[in-house]
Amino acid sequence: MTSTKFRIVIIEDDHTLRDGYAYLINNSPSSVVVASYCSFDHAKNNLSKDRPDVILLDIQLPGTNGIDALPALKKLLPDTYVIVLTVYESEKTILHALANGANGYFTKNNPFPKIIDAIQEVTQGGGPMSINVARTVIMSFQRNQNSPLTKRETEVLILRSQGKDRSQIAEELFIETETVKTHIKNIYSKLNVNSRADSIRVARENKFI
Repeated sequence: MTSTKFRIVIIEDDHTLRDGYAYLINNSPSSVVVASYCSFDHAKNNLSKDRPDVILLDIQLPGTNGIDALPALKKLLPDTYVIVLTVYESEKTILHALANGANGYFTKNNPFPKIIDAIQEVTQGGGPMSINVARTVIMSFQRNQNSPLTKRETEVLILRSQGKDRSQIAEELFIETETVKTHIKNIYSKLNVNSRADSIRVARENKFI
């Protein structure tokens, strides 16, 4: 380890992923993992002495979740960059993470070299995001503000447009499958359509999603 390497802390509850990230980061020329933890609650008392430059943070953690951990991390380590690394890509989750202080947001299906690049980018003042996340953020600002859909209905329709089924949407939005079905029924009624394809088409044509 040299003093020029970025100090990385990983907070991820999946030990296989945690060990995999650590191995790959430690074999990169620019970064070294100084500590890894299975939860924010395990990490919080040690982070000051870890002195990380960058934290890779999962969202779905035991105890305090990543979204709620972000403000605490930024208060504890105001000069540390936090990159969210998660499977969740709903608009609500992305925007909430960014509002709570995340400096970058990546989904776990990204090739690992992209994560290494993100570490470099964030330390240079950038805001690295996976392509689909960046698209979601941009679309959230471009969306028609006169949409008849509620915020939740919009989230459901965006996920359906990404090919997610009802159970996957329920899991990502932390709601029941029956609730998803109700939202879909309301979407169809408001857009005057009878199918997924038509609902997506009409919503895109009118910039509702």
